[in-house]
Amino acid sequence: MSVSYSDCFSDLLCGEDSDTVFSNGGGEDLPECSSSDIESPFSDIDKSIAGLIEDERNFVPGFDYIERFQSQSLSAAAREESVGWILKVQRHYGFQPLTAYLAVNYFDRFLYSRSLPQTNGWPLQLLSVACLSLAAKMEEPLVPSLLDLQVEGAKYIFEPKTIQRMEFLVLRILDWRLRSITPFSFLSYFAYKLDSVGTFTAFLISRASQIILSNIQEASFHEYWPSCIAAATILCAANDLPNFSLVNAEHAESWCDGLCKDKIVGCYELVQKYAIALRPRRFPRVLPQVRVMTRTSTVATSDSSSSSSSSSSTSYKRRKLSNSWWSTTDDDKASSD
Repeated sequence: MSVSYSDCFSDLLCGEDSDTVFSNGGGEDLPECSSSDIESPFSDIDKSIAGLIEDERNFVPGFDYIERFQSQSLSAAAREESVGWILKVQRHYGFQPLTAYLAVNYFDRFLYSRSLPQTNGWPLQLLSVACLSLAAKMEEPLVPSLLDLQVEGAKYIFEPKTIQRMEFLVLRILDWRLRSITPFSFLSYFAYKLDSVGTFTAFLISRASQIILSNIQEASFHEYWPSCIAAATILCAANDLPNFSLVNAEHAESWCDGLCKDKIVGCYELVQKYAIALRPRRFPRVLPQVRVMTRTSTVATSDSSSSSSSSSSTSYKRRKLSNSWWSTTDDDKASSD
């Protein structure tokens, strides 16, 4: 007697019928769900970016901060020297670009809210060390000691207790708000808006990060908010690629609400001179993944006492090429007077 396939597994099937499965238990049908009721997976990201743009004004100095340099109540040359030292230490230890930007952000926000005994000299050096130490603690997995942090031509060497007291003062002045909104908060989002396929996304972010760091020594950089800086630098990076050479500020303005085309144009013109200096000689090329066939020969020889007869066999081995990432780490150095 033949047994059907359905009979063998009939005892494993549920007893409910389709009407029971698609009802709420009381005999009533469940409400239908249309595709319009399901939000796009990117809607939450769009809302998050909109929230960042709304709150970014709370993490930058006021607009009159630039006027203080113009009136010479603050020394632009002293600030440039301090920021330059922060960038040197960032390169020395291989810190992330965000770490250097945060240090400068803390530095400027402190100067906007609190005056120092003098506008140059040891107070600015102490403030620079404290801000860089706080930024490194926020972003870096390994942070040098406070003494080791004072390298790259530091004019003054401070004791750790002195730096720690300055760190506490910075925290108090900034109201402990160290998780700042920066241009790096927007780079990935804007790069995706420009290149949704992701072919050049890594290049756009890396290039824009270089442009940002090359401009933070300029006090006039603070005329623009982080979202505008991110859009302008991504735009500069895109213009280095033939695929996106026609992208302009009008396109960048459409990436999200809250961006202003005129502000993007102004920031773009400011950073363009540094972007030209950093422009790579060769544009990145996307190569398809290839496989290379390499031929190896194996020769089998007989015992030495036997006659000279040998047989060779040829085999092919398939080797897959992959990119190699090389990283170099500088040795830690400490400077003392």
